[in-house]
Order: sequence, then C-alpha cells, then structure tokens
Amino acid sequence: MPDPKPSGGFAEIAQEMAAKSTLVRKENGHIDLLAAAGGIRGIAESVLPGLVFLVAFTVTRDLTIALVGSVAMAAVFLVARLIQRTPLTQALAGIAGVALSAFLAMKTGKAENFYTVGFYTNAAYIAAMVVSIAVRWPVLGLLFGYARNEGVRWRTQPERLRAYRVATWIIVAVMGARLLVQLPLYFAGQVDALGAMRLIMGVPLYAFGLWIAWLVSRPVTENKSTEL
Repeated sequence: MPDPKPSGGFAEIAQEMAAKSTLVRKENGHIDLLAAAGGIRGIAESVLPGLVFLVAFTVTRDLTIALVGSVAMAAVFLVARLIQRTPLTQALAGIAGVALSAFLAMKTGKAENFYTVGFYTNAAYIAAMVVSIAVRWPVLGLLFGYARNEGVRWRTQPERLRAYRVATWIIVAVMGARLLVQLPLYFAGQVDALGAMRLIMGVPLYAFGLWIAWLVSRPVTENKSTEL
C-alpha cells in the first residue's frame, strides 16, 4: 500500500526532516537511543559547554570566566569537526546557542540568563509538537514511522495515529516538566540548582521519554518480545 501523499507544506517539511533523522531501530527491536542523541560526540557537544559553565561559575563565582570557558568548549568541538571534515550542523548550532546565551548573561550581568535561550527553544519545540498533533501529523509518528519502515502509512490507521499522538504528548510532557522545574529556579536566581537541573533534565530525561514513547507506540501486531 503506497504511503499517503503529504497534505500541505507542513507535512512535506516534516517528512523531509524525518527522513534525515538519526533515529534508527536496532536488530533487537529497541530504538537506538545513542544514535538518536547524536552519538557520543553529539551528547558531548550538547552537555559539556553547559557543564563547564556550571562548574566554573560554582567554583569561581566569576561570570566572565564561566562564560569564556563555555564558549571555548563549544569552539573546540567546532574546530575538531573542521579538522576532521565531519558535518558541522550540530557544532554550529551548539556554538551559536552558547554564544547567544553567553551574550545575554554578560549583557545583563546575571548568570541565570545563560539559560534563557534554552527556555525559549524548549517552548518552541512544545508549540511545534502540539501543532503537529493538532494537524494529525504528530512528530513522533514521522520519526518512529521511518525507523519502523512504516513511512506515513500509519496515518491511514486510526489506532496507529492515536498511538503516535500519545507518543508525541509524552515528549511534550518531558519538555513541559523542564519548564515547570527550571523556571522557578531561574526566577529565584538559583544558578547552581538551575544548571544541575538543566543537565539532569537534558539528554538523560529526553532519552528516557523517547524510550517510553517508543514502547507506548509499538504496533500491537509486532512481536513484543523484540521490544520489551
């Protein structure tokens, strides 16, 4: 049965993004969480600049030192990719985000503003996922559908569409939890606690939510022993 044609610009863009996703399914039926997070290097690129900032600021209480250290770490990853001639997309996005975060913190003189960009990014992802659910093109359906070789055929099956909408809501909940926990710390100026929560609720929590979403959305006709 051929895949249903995308209906509109949103669907075409979403399908193209899904086709380029690093999300893959391993032979045992589990989702490859390491690949989904960008591999070891991708995790390091997303975690270490923030970790350097948190450790440097906690130890020295000097905002400038912490910001320079964080930007320098992001720059190291970019230079490494340039030398090795590997794709620069993630490293460029990383250094741009760190640089903007550092600029906001330096301009205001408040260390907690280093985390402001992350709040807006998180809120944007939430909005995009909610919209995808509303228009019946849930993001997790696109990503998981390609990993499971379903393409977008799941859109013609009410139970599969429903499963992928639930899966997408799970990731929305993960991102919503980040804001719920971290925003009060931001407004209270609790930089150390905010930085720690940002790390804990970053890759580890996202990976856990992705795994739960994968299990919840598995096809009922599939041999469950390969996925549990």
